[in-house]
Amino acid sequence: MPTHQFSPSHYHPTLATHDPVLRIAEGDSVVTSTLCAHGYDAAGAHVAEMGNPMTGPFHVEGAEPGDALEVTIDSIVPNREYGWARTIIAPNVLDPDFLAVSQPADDQLLASWRIDNRAGTATLVQPADTSIGSISLPLAPMIGCLGVAPPLGQAISTATSGEHGGNMDYRGFAAGTTVYFPVFVPGALFHLGDCHALQSDGEIGGTGVEISCDVQFTVRICGDTNAHWPGGEDQNYIFTVGNARPLDQALQHATTEMLRRLQWQFGLDAGGARILMGQCVEYDVGNIFDPAYTMVCKIAKRVLKSAVS
Repeated sequence: MPTHQFSPSHYHPTLATHDPVLRIAEGDSVVTSTLCAHGYDAAGAHVAEMGNPMTGPFHVEGAEPGDALEVTIDSIVPNREYGWARTIIAPNVLDPDFLAVSQPADDQLLASWRIDNRAGTATLVQPADTSIGSISLPLAPMIGCLGVAPPLGQAISTATSGEHGGNMDYRGFAAGTTVYFPVFVPGALFHLGDCHALQSDGEIGGTGVEISCDVQFTVRICGDTNAHWPGGEDQNYIFTVGNARPLDQALQHATTEMLRRLQWQFGLDAGGARILMGQCVEYDVGNIFDPAYTMVCKIAKRVLKSAVS
């Protein structure tokens, strides 16, 4: 199948039914690049004013409403030597009576991180006066914001998320993961951006280590599905995603989608799916900083294999 080389020249602050930048077919791969969340490219040039600027959208020929678009993230490689991150902890994850004494005097203060792809590390450069010094952490590149055009002609900000995907900031959206999205418009119109060199669960600092990246992905179409929310799989798990606020509503969406998926994709009956989930589900926290929170419901493939054999 073809691999397309695409160099973006403009970006979008929303996921919407924008004019496609490239038309591709099922099975095609795309090699492209993303900007960091503040709109800086690989050369450090500020080329987009909006937050979380999106590359795309990519029109996938043959994708129609009712299908699911499957996107395999083949690779994510930071393409410059520095990244940045906020130095706060999100106010909504702290006890209110501790909040006032926990944050820096300047709540917009940014940390600077040096990125070394060869060593596979991110090293703290600034601020240099904390007790952790110039700590080095392993790189774990991920895509913070990705998804398809939402239904009903909506244009949804890249600051948030929904059934279409969006700014979910889930660490599991890494190389080797396949993500699926329900398709709402012809061609699906896939967008991506806001890559991180690494990030905590929950994006509790309000950012990961924000970085521009070179990304390769491959698309496929899964027809006639019952997908309502994003989901996917990696080497060890299948998972479903719910995006909403409050957090328990996001968990409800993710769990409901898993119950559906075990039936429509894997052929379990409702009773078997409920029993399996009741003993085997695991949860990950995606984003709990942005307007909509993200929860991920997972089942290990080894467990699922036993249930469907």
